[in-house]
Amino acid sequence: MSGTIFTPFKEEDLLPKEEKLEVVKKGKKFTIGIPKETCLNERRTCITPDAVQVLALNGHEIIIESEAGKGSFFTDQQYSEAGARITSDPKEAFGQDLVLKINPPTDEEIEYLKPDAYLVSALQINLRDKEYFKRLGERKVNAIAFEFIVDDYEQLALVRLIGEIAGTTSVLYASELLALSNGLMLGGITGIRPTEVVIIGAGIVGEFATKAAIGLGANVRIFDNSLSKLRRLHTLIDARVPTSIIDPKELSKSLRRADVVIAALPRMCQCPVVTEDMVLKMKKGSVIIDVTIDNGKAIETSELTTLDNPYFIKHGVIHCALPNITSRIPRTTTKAISNFFLSYLLNYDEEGGFANMLIHKKQMKDSLYMYKGRHTNKAICERFDLTYHDINLLIF
Repeated sequence: MSGTIFTPFKEEDLLPKEEKLEVVKKGKKFTIGIPKETCLNERRTCITPDAVQVLALNGHEIIIESEAGKGSFFTDQQYSEAGARITSDPKEAFGQDLVLKINPPTDEEIEYLKPDAYLVSALQINLRDKEYFKRLGERKVNAIAFEFIVDDYEQLALVRLIGEIAGTTSVLYASELLALSNGLMLGGITGIRPTEVVIIGAGIVGEFATKAAIGLGANVRIFDNSLSKLRRLHTLIDARVPTSIIDPKELSKSLRRADVVIAALPRMCQCPVVTEDMVLKMKKGSVIIDVTIDNGKAIETSELTTLDNPYFIKHGVIHCALPNITSRIPRTTTKAISNFFLSYLLNYDEEGGFANMLIHKKQMKDSLYMYKGRHTNKAICERFDLTYHDINLLIF
């Protein structure tokens, strides 16, 4: 036995073996419903014909309600040729595994949703009430809000995308209203004092509003309660733009000189920072654009407006408070949103379905505010006195 080493293993057991990797189980292909928008004269939609073609080639069935793309200048024929099925019945569009919408569904539309379906839409929390969430919960659906969708870098991806467009659009529309109210051009020209623009909020909307206003030649002043946001914006703009914390005295002084005010505070703003008394002291014919109206009033005198009646005059000041201001440029916005959802849904395919994404991706959990009818967003539950359920305790 000399020279022989005892081992409990056979020779083949000691040879290196190939690594066994987890095989992601692909989920079944979803049917995707795109209903026609019926609220707030909405003109945007979530998917373009080009995106429909890619999704159809990946095995998805897309059901689009007739004229859903009309406001964005896309025809039923274009969608049909791309591979979608056109329906004239909204119940059929809402009755799919995944429903993509711009605005939240109405009370009637909620009844069309089938249990365990996924609803992806904006939430517009300032326009909701407790009963809305109860009705939605009764349908036992899974609901994802545009406002909560985050990417791999923990950024609010869709909020940023729409915010970029909203910031630029708000300044361009303010320019129209300023010319309408007192014949002023927003910006500056040789020998004439530039117009004064006050931007409240240094987030994404504020950033792009600032860039647009500076590009037109206006004098801009930015207010926010976050020093880090003000510092970031000051660095990004690379210009001598005055910034300030939202101090009522300093803000009131700037508002008295302002020709245009853009309110672009972050989501879930619950108290106005511009009081009615401040508005009373503003110049007659000046313009206020309250971009944050659907998440909470930043301006005390703001009231919800629509695309049919986009502004009103109060205390001699023009107020515009469109919750869907990017609908003024629907085709551009639709293309941007569609690009996002195309990559979002193709990523869902790679991950093996929404169920797998919920288990493995924190970002997916954070975007849900309802899981099978149960409320999973703590901030919403606290605001509307709803029973909160931890998503991590529901998915296993």
